[in-house]
Amino acid sequence: MIWTYLLILSVVQGITEFLPISSSAHLILVRDLFLALGVPVSEGGAADELALDIALHVGSLGAILLYFRKDVTQLFLGLADAVRLRPSDNARMLMLLTVATMPIIVAGFLLKDIVTYMLRSVEIIAWMTIIFGVLLYVADRQPEHAHSIEKMSFRQAIVVGLAQCLALIPGVSRSGIAMTAGRLTGLDRPLSARFALLLSLPTIAGAGLLATVDLYRAGDARLTGEALIGGLFAFVAAWITVALLMKWLQRYSYTPFVFYRLVLGILLLVLIYAFGWSPGVAAA
Repeated sequence: MIWTYLLILSVVQGITEFLPISSSAHLILVRDLFLALGVPVSEGGAADELALDIALHVGSLGAILLYFRKDVTQLFLGLADAVRLRPSDNARMLMLLTVATMPIIVAGFLLKDIVTYMLRSVEIIAWMTIIFGVLLYVADRQPEHAHSIEKMSFRQAIVVGLAQCLALIPGVSRSGIAMTAGRLTGLDRPLSARFALLLSLPTIAGAGLLATVDLYRAGDARLTGEALIGGLFAFVAAWITVALLMKWLQRYSYTPFVFYRLVLGILLLVLIYAFGWSPGVAAA
């Protein structure tokens, strides 16, 4: 895998993973841009690509753990309180995240094959990027009622969790739909982003674990230098992105991300319908 492609892919993954703009479309554009320039995107085998995928997930996960380290500490304290049946804000926070995570686990297990073989289309990604961008705009116009996780209800957590299942469709954006659902239920902007990003912890960890199992079953498990560097760049890009996002939402709205989604989705549709663009493989 050439170094330029590796570094760009890692940074794009780290940036788009946590913004409400869909990483799928960006990864497709990066890959096909290099292919259009006649540059091979991979010199290794499937095992190398899988190892890189794991490294990118680990890097992204590390960024969230670092930025939200206080919340993560509270979750562990909440687990201890829950085990001892001691009511606390930390235990309630853990329960809210658990309730919101369960739907995506069930949906992912039941719909994995459908998503893998039927919905991996750049056309679907383009339309989902536009449609859910508009929905984010509508949601962001709703009044703000909850300003802290302690003020969240289990109904709000369930709605966010159910909405997150839509992210199984490429182009929807997991973080984007979670933020959208949060705003629809009355969470303020910082809280909707915070809750959505905390929800990414079990999701990313689960995806990385599944990829690790696949790598082990392939019988060619290895951790390459390229994967390590890719994971490091994804970590740095993700941490900076999350820090800037949370700072932005303290004062401003999601509107710039909505406009960006619309432009990106329209660009993809123009490439598809006007120029007959047909990528070989859609990204996850």
